[in-house]
Amino acid sequence: MAIQTSTNAVESRKMNDETSTRRAILTVSLVFVVSLTALSYVYMSFPELAEEEKQYMKLPFHIEDAKNLGKLLGRYKDLYYFEVLAGLFITYIFLQTFAIPGSIFLSILSGFLFPFPIALLLVCTCSAVGATLCYLLSSLLGRKLLYRYFPEKANEWTVMVSKHRDHLLNYMLFLRMTPLLPNWFINLASPVIGVPIVPFTVGTFFGVAPPSFVAIQAGQTLHNLTSSSDAWSWNSMIILCIFALLSLVPVLYKQKLKEKFQ
Repeated sequence: MAIQTSTNAVESRKMNDETSTRRAILTVSLVFVVSLTALSYVYMSFPELAEEEKQYMKLPFHIEDAKNLGKLLGRYKDLYYFEVLAGLFITYIFLQTFAIPGSIFLSILSGFLFPFPIALLLVCTCSAVGATLCYLLSSLLGRKLLYRYFPEKANEWTVMVSKHRDHLLNYMLFLRMTPLLPNWFINLASPVIGVPIVPFTVGTFFGVAPPSFVAIQAGQTLHNLTSSSDAWSWNSMIILCIFALLSLVPVLYKQKLKEKFQ
């Protein structure tokens, strides 16, 4: 009797998990459709383009796309400033939310189209908002999949995050400033391994500022770029490394104090 009850409980739990997973997939799909509709609305509400210009109105996935789009938006920016700004804002968030490559070109494009302070605030805000939305979607679906198929690894990562919970903001700043892990992976993995949303969002906003600084500066010479890698020089890489190491100084200082007074 006890065995039968236990079996029924296991089967019931599996059915509940499957139902919950299906709901999560449906929710993510619905969010994607709504976001795609919003992106389409931005495109449709843009001023009427000439036939030869329409081919350039697309998501930039390489530097030539960014150049052509930059020329196009540059011609319309003075008359339709807020439309261009809103379009870039929504597109950037869309790419970040669904971990779609291409946001680096939008960062460069921001530097080409807008004054540096506005471009930096735009990129940092879009990165934080988009990454947080991606975090929430991953929390909804990714955590279920990880614990379902890799429960031991999930528990191991959760324990590791718990040990360093007091320093998660510093680690997030470090990861955003360095190319050790791609941003899309950080966005998807953080909720799964238990990183709280506040240090994640705050760390993202301030952590993307130094690399965005480099990309925005490169955007001011967009026409001279031949690839996105041209935005990076040895000097910029060294500066980013220095900022990244500085973000870990409070962690090392706290550890030294802890060792001293133990």
